[in-house]
Amino acid sequence: MKDIAQRAAVSESAVSFALNGRPGVSEVTRDRIRRVAEQLGWQPSTAARALSGEGSATVGLVLARPAASLGVDSFFLQLVSGIQEILAERHLGLLFRVVEDIDAECAVYRRWWAEHRVDGVLVVDPRTDDPRPELLDGLGLPGVVIGALPEGDAGAHPALSQVRADDSAAMASVLDRLYELGHRRIVHIAGLPTLAHTERRIRSLREAALRRGLTAVRSEPTDYSDVQGAEVTRRVLRQPQPPTALIYDNDVMAAAGSAVITGLGLTVPDDVSVVSWEDSLLCRLAHPWLTALSRDSIAFGRLAAGELMSLLTNAPPRTVEVPVPRLIERESTAEAR
Repeated sequence: MKDIAQRAAVSESAVSFALNGRPGVSEVTRDRIRRVAEQLGWQPSTAARALSGEGSATVGLVLARPAASLGVDSFFLQLVSGIQEILAERHLGLLFRVVEDIDAECAVYRRWWAEHRVDGVLVVDPRTDDPRPELLDGLGLPGVVIGALPEGDAGAHPALSQVRADDSAAMASVLDRLYELGHRRIVHIAGLPTLAHTERRIRSLREAALRRGLTAVRSEPTDYSDVQGAEVTRRVLRQPQPPTALIYDNDVMAAAGSAVITGLGLTVPDDVSVVSWEDSLLCRLAHPWLTALSRDSIAFGRLAAGELMSLLTNAPPRTVEVPVPRLIERESTAEAR
């Protein structure tokens, strides 16, 4: 600070005002001080900011999922990429943890809050019975929920922002399209049943099937892995009345399921149509190319990080809807025989 003050011919207090964005100096002086600071390679000290109560310049993200599943999950890789774009623009860090369950995730939030490690958090995978929003409310830790909270909890946590997509509308659009193609026996190979978005997809599928008078439509939960996706695919296709269409909750399970279908001596889409919830490069490497619900996951991450930046500057929390994922039809869907 002394070096900058000498070079800019101002007082040290003026340097403090200018670099911390506080009133007390003219815009001309502020610009001069910032130019000198850049010439000297000055960067704010994260540790000093935390000690002075100005924040840690870091936000947190905790994933309570098996670590092995993250390396092949295209959604989270793209989501984090979008988050990092916004944080990098603002010279903020991302403190990232992978834990075994939701209790461990809550323990991380308590520790981060006690140690002033993060200024706010990004919360993923809302649960049907989720303790995290109430915990963050109690701690006073700003947070953005990526995905919609359960309907009963949506307005119960006014300090949290939400960035969410309409999973119900997306699932209804998939069922309607398969119905148009003549499919009447449809199985949804779902993700973890404790996740709020899984519950919404299952409910939407059931309601859309009832509306169409379909009785051979159901959901089968999994852990999102290729192993369980393949196991469920094999089981449902060996039943006396096998499905003619399968909807998978992610691209990894869809690719694994397609391989199982081929291994059973069946073909995609002549015998079984396949739809992936997430679109990715994997959907275009599989044979045949997989029909998929597509969304801009990187933009999703950018939007969530931007909402957290707004909260950290004392903007009011809000709920932001992203576009409904759109169905991209490729070679894996066709008219039912």
